[in-house]
Amino acid sequence: MTIPLSCEFFPPKSDEGAAKLRAITTELTTALRPEYFSVTFGAGGSTQERSFATVTAIQLESGVPAAPHLSCIGSTRAGIAAILDQYQALGIKRIVALRGDLPSGMRDPGDFRYASELVAFIREHSGDGFHIEVAAYPEFHPQSLNAAADLQHFKEKVDAGANGAITQYFYSIEAYSRFVDDCEKRQITIPIVPGIMPISNYTQLARFSDACGADLPRWLRKRLEAFHDDTESLRAFGHDVVVDLTAELVRVGAPSLHFYTMNQAAPIIALCQDAGVLPTAPQTPPA
Repeated sequence: MTIPLSCEFFPPKSDEGAAKLRAITTELTTALRPEYFSVTFGAGGSTQERSFATVTAIQLESGVPAAPHLSCIGSTRAGIAAILDQYQALGIKRIVALRGDLPSGMRDPGDFRYASELVAFIREHSGDGFHIEVAAYPEFHPQSLNAAADLQHFKEKVDAGANGAITQYFYSIEAYSRFVDDCEKRQITIPIVPGIMPISNYTQLARFSDACGADLPRWLRKRLEAFHDDTESLRAFGHDVVVDLTAELVRVGAPSLHFYTMNQAAPIIALCQDAGVLPTAPQTPPA
């Protein structure tokens, strides 16, 4: 079955990592023919420079459009405007607009408090020059008072001019389906693309999930804990879990699939192949 796909990367920290990421993007381009590659955003200093370098390399070399993340917390309107101008000069057409977290040691939240304000500013500064994706939380954002408040914040981002949304990863199809239904009841009609996270390391996944508010169902935690140091069996089980989730998301009508790659190609390609969403005709990568 053919369904639009996209992949997310984080900026590598070294020249060696950058070279490896180039190879990974080539492999994914050939196998998946993705709509775009998104790149996470560093809030300042060398981290931000690595983000720009990674976005530039993908946009100019991979043959797949880059979609940089843009976090606004701790930023000024002038600073965000300069970044938007740089991206437009690169030919970037898609932005993932996020609030982000205040960098460690920084107390001033800057000119923006919420992602909805960033979306409105992008529209004010760049008009319709960018397709804007925003974040969605089927299990609601950990800093929201409740699910209703989180849904209202999401609607504010849509009303400000968002074109689409990518969800936090989840392992409950019911959470995604319920969130989509709740959005429809509020006349939110933008595509809500599920974010999919492979399972390869339980300790890392549990720590990350606890930090970002993604729910690991009790049955899944217990099954993953039981593997202890048997990494191979854990990855095989995790692969099957995410394959089933991916196939079910297609069945319930997800408009597209977004994969959190953790800068790895093989697990994503295997997931797509076994879930039946691998494109039928591989694309030849650019010379």
